[in-house]
Amino acid sequence: MARAEAAAAAENDVEHRPANGTNQDPAAAARLKAFYRDMLLIRRFEEKAGQLYGMGLIGGFCHLYIGQEAVVVGMQAALKPEDQVITTYRDHGHMLACGMDPGGVMAELTGRASGYSRGKGGSMHMFSKEKNFFGGHGIVGANVPIGTGLAFANRYKNNGAVCLTYFGDGASNQGQVFESFNMAELWKLPCIYIIENNQYAMGTAVKRSTSEVHMYKRGAAHNIPGEAVDGMDVEAVYAAGRKAVEWARSGNGPYILEMKTYRYRGHSMSDPAKYRTREEVQQMREQHDPIDTVGVRLVRDGIVREEDLKAFDRDVRQIINRAAEFATESPEPGPDELYTDVLK
Repeated sequence: MARAEAAAAAENDVEHRPANGTNQDPAAAARLKAFYRDMLLIRRFEEKAGQLYGMGLIGGFCHLYIGQEAVVVGMQAALKPEDQVITTYRDHGHMLACGMDPGGVMAELTGRASGYSRGKGGSMHMFSKEKNFFGGHGIVGANVPIGTGLAFANRYKNNGAVCLTYFGDGASNQGQVFESFNMAELWKLPCIYIIENNQYAMGTAVKRSTSEVHMYKRGAAHNIPGEAVDGMDVEAVYAAGRKAVEWARSGNGPYILEMKTYRYRGHSMSDPAKYRTREEVQQMREQHDPIDTVGVRLVRDGIVREEDLKAFDRDVRQIINRAAEFATESPEPGPDELYTDVLK
């Protein structure tokens, strides 16, 4: 609901006429504005989540998506409503991109009854059947065979849907990932495997842990095509996503996309990230930030003005502040919830 509110605001608070009079494709301009707003929503949400964690209002693990926003926003734009998404524990951005309500997501982080898993899943385990979001999963690589199973169901039902299965560079070394690749290609399952290569897994550089650093080649032994994508460029992600989704939806089987991205924060909130330099992080922020890059282009191409970008930010901050208030004021789950959702 709040994501739709953000999208509507983007259309209402900026004139359809380009700010400097240059000619623009209206559809492309509207899409670029939506990309900006969606990425900004994720960034501000994660910043607020980090604040609440520091205040002790979020317990357990909390893995932030700051810096990687272009990956999920670009890919989600390539999907149809019936398509599915499954991911790992760095999952808040994926939920918001799917259209899940920021208030419900934040309430789950704070362990409240109004959260998506009624306060029992926390940061790493949320689901939304309505949005075809099949969860964040805390076990490294465990979501990959589940996503492959979702794709198998799509093929069995012949419903035309595809499944996006996200995992990281660290998870790409897990044995169950390769088993899933083999099965998916053997049965031509409509599954897009998205490797979010943020270069460090939990704290070890890819070149120190992986014999083949070009992860899009991981499917070669199974005849699965793949390509590397600039995961800091939302338009490049969108273009690659459309190509991969069309491949899978047409019955050609799985596809691998290696998104070369970067997280600005540590692996989780408890990680000081001493395995990389401040200069490296600062360089990425200043030269490759996915949100700033789109903002510069929006202004340069005359689609919006600088003051419009500031208005976008104010609107998004209001949405996130309301989500945080909802998440901290909602009641905690009662003792009876201990006995629900339990297999007997």
